Amino acid sequence: MCNNYANHIPPAELFEIFSESRFPLRFPDGTPNLEPTDDIRPTDAAPAILPAGDHSILVRMKWGLLPSQPKRPPVINMRSEGRRFERGRCLVPASSFFEFTGEKYPKTRWRFRRTDGDWFCFAGFQNGGEDARFTLLTVDPGPDIAPTHDRQPVVLARADWDRWLAGEDGLLAPSPAGTWTVTEAPRETKGSLI
Repeated sequence: MCNNYANHIPPAELFEIFSESRFPLRFPDGTPNLEPTDDIRPTDAAPAILPAGDHSILVRMKWGLLPSQPKRPPVINMRSEGRRFERGRCLVPASSFFEFTGEKYPKTRWRFRRTDGDWFCFAGFQNGGEDARFTLLTVDPGPDIAPTHDRQPVVLARADWDRWLAGEDGLLAPSPAGTWTVTEAPRETKGSLI
C-alpha cells in the first residue's frame, strides 16, 4: 500500500482543471505555495481537495488518521471494502506514487506513473475538525500493481472526481491494465538526483 508519493502539480493547473468541474476549486487562504516534491510521507502535510457546498477547496492536511489505540501508527491507508463514506470524502492530488519490494533494507522502490503522463487524484477520506487529517482508500490491486503489492490506493478517473465529491457510490475499483508505467526509483543519495 502507498506510503510515499510525489506531487509536482502547479496550483494554477489544479485551479484550471477544477474550474470546469461541478465543484470549482477555491483557495480559502489565497493561492498556496506548493513546492514540487518526490517525497510526501506519512504525517507530512499535503494538499487535499474537499467539497464545500457548490465548490471545492484546497487545504493542507496531515497524512494519516490518528489511531484509535495508543502506540499504534497513523492510519495512512484504509480498506474501502464494505464502507460507504457518506461524509469525509476528499481527493488527494499526486504525480506518482511508490511501492517497495524485498525483505531486507534497503528495499527496492518502484515508481508508478500514469502511462498517459497525467497527474491524478487518490480517493481519500478525511476526519474533519480542528486536527483534520486524511487517509488514502485502498482496494485489491489491478494488474499493473499486483506484482509489487497485494493492495493499491484507489485512483479515480478524472471524470469521477466530481462524482466522488458529490457522494456517489460504485467508484472504488482497481486500476485497469495499462494504467501505470512502473520503473525502479532508488532513493536519492547525497549528491545525486532520482
